[in-house]
Amino acid sequence: MGLLDILLGRTKPVAPDLDRLFALPSAAVTLEAAAGFTPTGGGAVCFASVEGAAFERIHHEVRELLDADTDRTGPPVEVRRDGYGYSWLVSRRSPGQLPQLVNDLHAVNSSLEAGGFGPQLLCSLAAFADGGGRKLALVYLYKRGTFYPFAPLPGAAERRDTALELQLKAVLGDDLRIEQDLGRWFPVWGAPGL
Repeated sequence: MGLLDILLGRTKPVAPDLDRLFALPSAAVTLEAAAGFTPTGGGAVCFASVEGAAFERIHHEVRELLDADTDRTGPPVEVRRDGYGYSWLVSRRSPGQLPQLVNDLHAVNSSLEAGGFGPQLLCSLAAFADGGGRKLALVYLYKRGTFYPFAPLPGAAERRDTALELQLKAVLGDDLRIEQDLGRWFPVWGAPGL
């Protein structure tokens, strides 16, 4: 960053650090102790779809890589499209396999990034639930290198539990790099894997 950038108030964007995903298992321990949420085994990577043979080849290779895992107890990796036109690569594991789920999410992000499709990556999420039927996602923003909690209200049409989200922001601050700009805590309504 040069002097002109400093004078004009421009900031250098934060570089994505996919290794931050590996903090999710320790954050899950904190999350369970503080709020009673445990992993569901669901997770997903969201990306803007791109047409072309190169993207399809990488997409196919990632699915083959994850589906070849002999420890996978759930259904094979699936690709879904949401109502907003974004693609989601969904991985399901047993609830006790959060580290393996994180490896899946990391592999998808890394493969797309290495193939030159990093700008299409939007977010990744790992799903949690408590005994009362509440759902929660810990969402990793690829372009920001930060996490935030997303807690939809059960049975409510596109309403979120902001009090719970803010509580978890404080609880998880030592385990994860939490996104401080609440305006970037985008709702991921109907996200596959949640």
